[in-house]
Amino acid sequence: MSKPSELGSLKIGSYILLPVDSPNSEPCRIVEYDTSKPGKHGAAKARIVGVGIFDKKKYPHVSPVSAQVQVPLIDKRNGSVISKTDSIVQVMDSETFEVFDITQIEDEIKDKIAQGQDVEYWKVMDRTLIVRIKS
Repeated sequence: MSKPSELGSLKIGSYILLPVDSPNSEPCRIVEYDTSKPGKHGAAKARIVGVGIFDKKKYPHVSPVSAQVQVPLIDKRNGSVISKTDSIVQVMDSETFEVFDITQIEDEIKDKIAQGQDVEYWKVMDRTLIVRIKS
């Protein structure tokens, strides 16, 4: 799920779906943002570079600051780790007590996750990612 937003209202650290016109856009975090002044014959342009939340690839994009872009809706939730294998972590949501498997984990915390820990996970575009360990 996503909502429309104007490109000029975004800044570094915001989230955006890139590439913009692709049907299988990737949710990205903006790491570079640069604008040019409006010229004699055109509107101000914004140059952005986003890094994919899930695939860690860089996605460049250039368009007018008034262009409409899609911003992903990020559902930030908490849960407890029930079990862990090499590739899958089983998590129980703290509010709904729903149990599900997560395969994608931030690289910095991949080795630190253990059974019984509380974690923060994000649900973005029907995919789930463990972001950090709650202390």
